[in-house]
Amino acid sequence: MHIHPQLLQDCHALGHFEICHVLLHRNAIVPWFILVPATDQIDLLDLPAETRTTVMQEGEAISRYLKSKLDYPKVNFAALGNVVPQLHIHIIGRKPGDDCWPAPVWGNLNGAAEYKPAELDAMQRVLVQEFGMQLND
Repeated sequence: MHIHPQLLQDCHALGHFEICHVLLHRNAIVPWFILVPATDQIDLLDLPAETRTTVMQEGEAISRYLKSKLDYPKVNFAALGNVVPQLHIHIIGRKPGDDCWPAPVWGNLNGAAEYKPAELDAMQRVLVQEFGMQLND
């Protein structure tokens, strides 16, 4: 499946679930995951019910990871697609005191940080072992 070049430029490709590719935004200021469903549809609500249910379950797995493993009490979930037309879902861990709390992350992340390779490996390992993600071939 083709992933929009802007998403690939902005993110680390971690793996995939049954329907969605799992990306992680390169800016480590907040944990910002992006799920990219394998579909030609551009709006989440236009997906067939069964596919939409699976996509939501995969998003819920990322939410559980953010809350249970990274200790983020709030998760923002959005499928905007105004800049990148390919359907993709933002799942972002938030907590009071983060870089732009309580404002939305779009246009308000003032800082930048990079993930270390060991951090990416650890995330992948937990997502595979405990949340059902598969590594890309």
